[in-house]
Amino acid sequence: MGDFRAGEWVRVRAGDPVGHTRVPRYVRGQVGRIVESQGRWALADEVAAGLAEPRVEPVYTVAFAARDLWGEGDHEVTVDLWESYIERARRDGA
Repeated sequence: MGDFRAGEWVRVRAGDPVGHTRVPRYVRGQVGRIVESQGRWALADEVAAGLAEPRVEPVYTVAFAARDLWGEGDHEVTVDLWESYIERARRDGA
């Protein structure tokens, strides 16, 4: 883990997990760009579930075009996401 670099394109995994998740619904399935790494942190989903030893993963700030999320806007929206929430993608969404 920790393989993503600033400038890389990623897709947020889609789905509606059971229980707590720190993945906002509005970015699920969307393609964004890695801005920077925020270090390694305990996976919030597992902390909320009360696991004694939650996984520790890299957390990334990912930028999304507002128009891709809401159909309008000339700005970017950034979200901090754990590595297990994202996968590699191309800018065109493939």
